[in-house]
Amino acid sequence: MPRISAKRQLTLPAHQCRLAGIKPGDECRSFVADGRITIIRQQPGSAWGCLAHLRADETVSDADSRQHSIETRRERQP
Repeated sequence: MPRISAKRQLTLPAHQCRLAGIKPGDECRSFVADGRITIIRQQPGSAWGCLAHLRADETVSDADSRQHSIETRRERQP
């Protein structure tokens, strides 16, 4: 049975990784619901599907966008 290390790391059993299609170097996501942790392998490029409808505003530079985000965050802080 796997144990949690002092650094809160967990070693998954090899047979479970094979069944889940998890390989060394894969990125995984974890979620907590009802006191249980679920670990899933991150699908490469999975975000593209949910972001496909977004279009960049070519008139806004990266620096302007970053500055706007910083200012917006400062305004929200108490």
